[in-house]
Amino acid sequence: MFPGISQVTLLMKQVSCCFLLSTSTACFSQNAGGLKLWYKQSAGTSWENALPIGNGRLGAMVYGNVEKEIIQLNEHTLWSGGPNRNDNLMALDSLAIMRNLIFSGRQKEAEQLANKAIISKKSHGQMFEPAGQLNLVFAGHENYSNYYRELDIERAVARLSYDVEGVTYRREVLASLADRVIVVHLKASRRKMISFTAFYTTPQKDVEIKSNLNRQLTFSGTTIDHETVPGQVKYKGIIQFNPTGGNTSYTDTSVEVRGADEVTIYISLATNFNSYHDLSGNANDRAAGFLNRATAKTFATLLQRHIVAYQKYFKRVSLNLAATPVFNMPTDEQLKNFASTNDPWFAALYFQYGRYLLISASQPGGQPANLQGIWNNKLKPAWDSKYTININAEMNYWPAEKTNLSELHEPFLQMVKDMSVTGRQTAKSMYQARGWMAHHNTDIWRATGAVDGAFWGCWVSGGGWSSQHLWEHFQYTGDQKFLATAYPVMKEAALFYLDFLIEHPTHHWLVIAPDMSPENGPQAHQGSSIDAGVTMTNQIIFDVFSNVIQAAGILKKDKALMDTFNQYRGRLAPMQIGRHGQLQEWLDDVDDPADHHRHISHLYGLFPSNQISAYRTPKLYSAAKNTLLQRGDVSTGWSMGWKVNWWAKMQDGNHAYKLIQNQLTPVGTNEGGGGTYNNLFDAHPPFQIDGNFGCTSGITEMLMQSDDGFLNLLPALPDVWLAGGSVAGLKARGGFEIINMHWKAGKLVNVSIKSNLGGNLRLRLPNKMTNSNGTKLKSASGDNPNTFYHVETIPDALASKSAVITLPALRNTFLFDLPTSKGQVYTLVDR
Repeated sequence: MFPGISQVTLLMKQVSCCFLLSTSTACFSQNAGGLKLWYKQSAGTSWENALPIGNGRLGAMVYGNVEKEIIQLNEHTLWSGGPNRNDNLMALDSLAIMRNLIFSGRQKEAEQLANKAIISKKSHGQMFEPAGQLNLVFAGHENYSNYYRELDIERAVARLSYDVEGVTYRREVLASLADRVIVVHLKASRRKMISFTAFYTTPQKDVEIKSNLNRQLTFSGTTIDHETVPGQVKYKGIIQFNPTGGNTSYTDTSVEVRGADEVTIYISLATNFNSYHDLSGNANDRAAGFLNRATAKTFATLLQRHIVAYQKYFKRVSLNLAATPVFNMPTDEQLKNFASTNDPWFAALYFQYGRYLLISASQPGGQPANLQGIWNNKLKPAWDSKYTININAEMNYWPAEKTNLSELHEPFLQMVKDMSVTGRQTAKSMYQARGWMAHHNTDIWRATGAVDGAFWGCWVSGGGWSSQHLWEHFQYTGDQKFLATAYPVMKEAALFYLDFLIEHPTHHWLVIAPDMSPENGPQAHQGSSIDAGVTMTNQIIFDVFSNVIQAAGILKKDKALMDTFNQYRGRLAPMQIGRHGQLQEWLDDVDDPADHHRHISHLYGLFPSNQISAYRTPKLYSAAKNTLLQRGDVSTGWSMGWKVNWWAKMQDGNHAYKLIQNQLTPVGTNEGGGGTYNNLFDAHPPFQIDGNFGCTSGITEMLMQSDDGFLNLLPALPDVWLAGGSVAGLKARGGFEIINMHWKAGKLVNVSIKSNLGGNLRLRLPNKMTNSNGTKLKSASGDNPNTFYHVETIPDALASKSAVITLPALRNTFLFDLPTSKGQVYTLVDR
């Protein structure tokens, strides 16, 4: 899957030699190939043009400015406020009144009451904060030529080169995955030419910034108060300058280097944060410890260690769409041209960029990637740059398992476990329910109260949805020890619904009330989002009950309770097809076919869930397709990212590709919608990282799907990729791994699959294949005996008499069963 250690070591030596010793600019040339974002100009003052690096603890945006370089810094635990709760204790006494209003068709009045009784009167969530920025001023570099900058996502290194008066200057910046510091290396083609002044600036208040004779800049402070919660996160940063040759001088708050041959700058930053309820750490000792361990190593050693640590993750997956890479066109120009040209290589680059961002923003033991990953330069960022758990935070982790980054799922899974503790009190004090719950937002303090206003915040399924990631991790890994730790969290998420469901007075289904379909309200309900038993919530509860029942069966636990969950699941409202042929978003048939809202939450059942299937539920498939067509394509960036996945699940590769084109359009080009910034950050706008991850997931779903009872290969290949291509390293449920898969003219040529857990491998293929040993594959029949591929029977949809239902016309495929043994690789070839 990736080079052995000896090969990697050789590669690192070549890289180190190239960048540390060479006096030519060839090593910085895009013509050298590789997966790179590159540009002919700096970011200037635009943060969205800077290039992101990160190691899961530290993040930095590198501007690449010649005269005044800016390296903007973040630390994963640098948040406003401190431990707090934001429950509204008025909720319990108001529930009966609210429910009566909803069932009487007075949703707007129920929303007004919810604003008083459910929405928090305390903090509406704390903010992910910037630490500040290191500024490097290079006097006399105003007139330069041969400018080039890049982000090498195969090695996770940002680079810059330019010429001034016959001297070539080079910079490299990395966020070391191995050594937990940010490192800047400055070098020139002639000796004694590195001169600059360094100082630190920050939007934070009351920060102590000073220099010392150890060639250091230090900064320290405490994060800000926010919404009545005092700032309690103490932080310390140390910037160490290690020049070779030259002279170093100081002012109170700056360091000046003159006439050095080269300089290595080490940036260490830490806080007192131990956990969401413990701030007893020592920021000073931590920052000094990381720094001292790093400064004992040369830049060449740091670079080598970093690349090896990074490529342990990145090199697991490769994607080749059989296109000639466009190495002679800068990334911003490729972005501008993508929608009007055939550039499969750029799509592959964007796929891998999503993996790069997840590796950089989410590492085991750290905080999960938030709304902006680990990058933010504003003291008051959009939506606080926290965790929106009615879609955005979950979308961040859609690529984790399937693109072979399972370990990087851990920070999100741990956050879910944390919320199961804090959310237990919310469930009890606000709703008199057992178990745990969360509303639509949380933060580093794992707050689970309702925020922002009833229209957005009166949603009770943040715990239900996020807890499904625990089950997904088990489905891919088969790790029963992990499942044993996850099971109590899953069970308590289900217990909340068991207690909070009530019988609908007219339909007699079990429904949630108050409920809402995230951030959308029909005009028939006076524009209010508040309702009872909305489709998305019913789908989530169906999954919560179904998956915990399966988990309990595996662990042999709580049979009587599982019987109760099963009974309640049978009384949930079925999905409904409305008069416009659409999947209804609400219990009432009130969808507007002219509604182009960014949230299409009721298609949760299509993806990430598997309740709607082209093969098992064709009527629901038809309704979901109508909903997608009615809602339209262009929307916010993250919404388009979700639509790539939906159209892939529709088995429609061309429409999925159209959404990729829409998403990979310069921000401001899509009328009324989002797009992509020049650094390939997704634009809501503003920047939200979820769209990056959503599209990487969607491209994976176009190539492989494993949630419908079988492993479906090339389910949604667009015409522009039919000619040929290959992919290696993708993971499927049940522990199956695509070692390599090649296609040509839309047909699979060969595929090798490793079975990490054993069991039956049911394959849906676009063409007939045989084992490489010449034996025929057995046609599949009956249910898949592999329990990782168990699918629940979905209740029949209720359809309006006015609905026009067009059943899908699916491509011809072939379904085979292949018994496998743990650890073995199976190769199939075209017949």
